[in-house]
Amino acid sequence: MNKMRPSKERYYLNIAKQVAERSTCFRNKGGAIIVKNDVILATGYIGAPRKTKDCFERENCLRDALKIPHGRNYEICRSVHAEMNCIINAARSGISILDGDLYLYCRDRNGKEMDSFPCFICKKMIINAGLKRVICSTKEKGI
Repeated sequence: MNKMRPSKERYYLNIAKQVAERSTCFRNKGGAIIVKNDVILATGYIGAPRKTKDCFERENCLRDALKIPHGRNYEICRSVHAEMNCIINAARSGISILDGDLYLYCRDRNGKEMDSFPCFICKKMIINAGLKRVICSTKEKGI
């Protein structure tokens, strides 16, 4: 019996997909993990800052209410992006993520996989955090 093992990239993207299920955003479900030397160092998902109400608790999306299109004005949002939360969670735990790999997964509110490329703000955080690679799921290739 020859069982196919998923590649490491597919394996870690699938873990990021599971992390995304914790997201509290009406628009997207996004998850991120940071891996170094085959060890998961941190996880993060799209959600409101700690000790604040998320969109589910408020029963609305500020961006939807203001008709802000996807890809614009991210500063007008209650949520923190998955990759930001992942980097923040590592820092809060005192874990060095220098030279780690970031895996990102995202799907829309209808369950359709999306390009999970970091926004401009997240790109700057990723660079300054010293992450080596960013591996993203895409709507064309999936995981």
